Amino acid sequence: MQSRRAFLATMAASAIVANVSPAVARDLLDLDWADLIPEGDTGQLMEQLRGLGVVQHNQLSTGFEQLEASGVTDAFDGKTVRLPGFVVPLDFSASGVTEFILAPFVGACIHVPPPPANQLVLVSAKKPYVMKDMFDPVEVTGVFGTSSNQTELAEIGYTIMSAKVRLHRP
Repeated sequence: MQSRRAFLATMAASAIVANVSPAVARDLLDLDWADLIPEGDTGQLMEQLRGLGVVQHNQLSTGFEQLEASGVTDAFDGKTVRLPGFVVPLDFSASGVTEFILAPFVGACIHVPPPPANQLVLVSAKKPYVMKDMFDPVEVTGVFGTSSNQTELAEIGYTIMSAKVRLHRP
């Protein structure tokens, strides 16, 4: 009986330390940006954008037209996922950012043309996220969905709602 209690206590402590319940941890999918590109979309335009790096607005010769996406994938709809990326704030206050675009690279939507909609995620944070630096990568964990959204910065193909946001530690 004692070993069962010790096992259960260890499991509970692990869940508290990880801040994720054992059931969620078991069902959590770690995604990469390539997972969001539907089959048949080569992603070559994304590679071209990544090569730009962070540039000043007046250095762009292509303008700020968003690249076309061939579509989105619904393979992860309703699943709890974790995805690393960079924050492009949309709604923020003194307490932090509550709504933002998660982008695959630094400067997307601000210093370079927006990636295709299938490479952008609209995130609604559970708690305001305090940004220290826009160049810091984050990881977002929450319920994933396919949903077309339009902001003044870009068209977005996905959402993660009630997300937990923290610094990404590769």
